[in-house]
Amino acid sequence: MTNILKPRQFPAVRMRRMRKDAFSRAMMREHVLTASDLIYPVFIQEGRNQREKIASMPGVERLSIDELLGVAEECVALGIPALALFPVINNSLKTPDGIEATNPDGLIPRAVKELKRRYPELGIMTDVALDPYTSHGQDGVINADGYVLNDETCELLVRQALTQATAGVDIVAPSDMMDGRIGAIRMALEANQFIHTRIMAYSAKFASAFYGPFRDAVGSSANLGKSNKATYQIDPSNSDEALREVGLDLDEGADMVMVKPGMPYLDIVRRVKDEFKVPTFAYQVSGEYAMIKAASENGWLDHDKVMMEAMIAFKRAGADGVLTYFALDVARRLKLG
Repeated sequence: MTNILKPRQFPAVRMRRMRKDAFSRAMMREHVLTASDLIYPVFIQEGRNQREKIASMPGVERLSIDELLGVAEECVALGIPALALFPVINNSLKTPDGIEATNPDGLIPRAVKELKRRYPELGIMTDVALDPYTSHGQDGVINADGYVLNDETCELLVRQALTQATAGVDIVAPSDMMDGRIGAIRMALEANQFIHTRIMAYSAKFASAFYGPFRDAVGSSANLGKSNKATYQIDPSNSDEALREVGLDLDEGADMVMVKPGMPYLDIVRRVKDEFKVPTFAYQVSGEYAMIKAASENGWLDHDKVMMEAMIAFKRAGADGVLTYFALDVARRLKLG
């Protein structure tokens, strides 16, 4: 016998065979993106008929609640399962302790109630953190030296979470990175019969430079000034520490966990998914969004192709879903096929 091919070697194996045609590429595709993988973060503000462009985030606007309803309607039509709300608070309401975050008649509770009244099938997620409400821009109460106090902050975060749950929110998402806040919030929710309120913990949130445009959007950048959040967010050099944070939050009662930022931390997404096998989300943050937008507007990248490639990268890394400002664009593109 002659010309016996050795198994699992070229030319018996030609990897390009399955890449030749669109149908065979589709047959062996390992990861698929759908609209149900998306959560759309939106910025809301007071007033009526208000839409304000955000210079550092082209295509993203601050919306009044009445304008938000149209966005919610489109999310439902496109199959996007959830909105994440972030408030733009008037400076006159900002205080050192951020107490406005606990106001039952505040911007977020009113938005939640209106959204759940109009679109009960749409999941609503709210940020549990004080930075949009504090006059200093930090995520918690500070002492005379500017250090964020953990336990005092947790007390306010519990009150904020209960305010949001009372308004009818589906998911509270603590993004503050205080120690013990997930357990404290979970116990408070249970004690007040909010047994179905889910917690998505920002467990692996890094002290990143990619958050700049977001801080512009919510108006905390000027308040924060030259300060930083390194005393409570994770050092970008650390991955083992991120896994410890995730494990603690799960032990305290988190239903889902998040890695933030997204693409620069895909290794963390993969490690979290492999280690814990729980619902794992990534946040494609404002800086990531702004970079793609800027490069595409300059003609350096193909906007839609890069956007979709980024989304599938999150799925490939193990993310069950992605918070992204591209959510509407991605869902529209998916609908076109």
